[in-house]
Amino acid sequence: MSENRLLDTFLDLVGIDSPSGEEAACGAYCTTQLGDLGFRVWFDDSAIATGSDTGNLIAERPGELATTFALSAHLDCVEPCRGVVAHVEDGRVTSVGDTVLGADDKAGLAAALEAFRRLVESGDPVPTLKAIFSVQEELGLVGAKHLAPDDVACDLCLVLDAEGAPGAIVTAAPTHYTFVARFEGTASHAGVAPELGVSAILMATDAISHMRLGRIDEASTANIGSIHGGTVTNVVAASCEVRGECRSLDRAVVEELRAEMNAALVDAAERAGGTVELAWRREYQGFVFDEDDPMVELVSAACRDADVEPSTYRTGGGSDANVLAGMGVPVLALACGMQGVHGTAEQIAVADMETLTEICVAACRRLADRR
Repeated sequence: MSENRLLDTFLDLVGIDSPSGEEAACGAYCTTQLGDLGFRVWFDDSAIATGSDTGNLIAERPGELATTFALSAHLDCVEPCRGVVAHVEDGRVTSVGDTVLGADDKAGLAAALEAFRRLVESGDPVPTLKAIFSVQEELGLVGAKHLAPDDVACDLCLVLDAEGAPGAIVTAAPTHYTFVARFEGTASHAGVAPELGVSAILMATDAISHMRLGRIDEASTANIGSIHGGTVTNVVAASCEVRGECRSLDRAVVEELRAEMNAALVDAAERAGGTVELAWRREYQGFVFDEDDPMVELVSAACRDADVEPSTYRTGGGSDANVLAGMGVPVLALACGMQGVHGTAEQIAVADMETLTEICVAACRRLADRR
């Protein structure tokens, strides 16, 4: 039965070690499965930039209809993910507890592979089918940021990589900025002549004290993630590094937060008579879709076709969907049923993977009906 095949595929995948940067073996497995279905499979040249042992996997199978339907997931898992031993009991899959399970995102990979199998085996006319399986997603959507526009072109892409019960559709995700600030002061003996020193740590703490942090509003957050500086207790710290971020579903708000945090860092250095070197990076661009967006309506209808009542939600986290949306790809992220991700208690219900697969198949068929 195809349900058993889906579980077998998932168990095969979680048994393959694929920490970020070492996705080649997982990619090879997917290549075999897709090749057997008549897909042309290739790997882009992103490994040159990412340092991974493989590029992003792209696969395409020409269809009978003049549309393209894509499913996306990522090949890597967070550590500890080596030597996963999966346990199936009462319809749920867990690891034995020493590692993560890897449902993030091998549930997405398994559902995508099984959905493609069912569409091909049905014998019905289908759109061109495309797989977009990225590397190093867990390190900050690294692989997706090196995808080529031609490789991801499609009429609808579903990113199978969100926590929660199948049927949940991510309709909004934030724009996310990170920064690294390096303060430089003046070292001096802390017991003999502290007044001759300029403390980089004091500059950093002064800057942080002038920032709005935590939950800013229902759509926005800001955070200081790390602060490192100084050497020994009897020396005024000459250097200090601060790392932080801000994100929001509202692009105007995130730009305001970024400007405020930047000003706080610069002003603190000036007040103390030191310097600060700042490096900001936009990790990904946000997206917001209305409930009546045709793409949302199509996927919602597909959920009902799979006997699931759809729901939508806004998230403060990012996924490859952010990168693809920023490239102009019509994309939505779907919940996969995974629970407790990034921890050793991670688990997933087999029924949820089955439902996710059915939603994907139904979405493709609805796209076919709109040709």
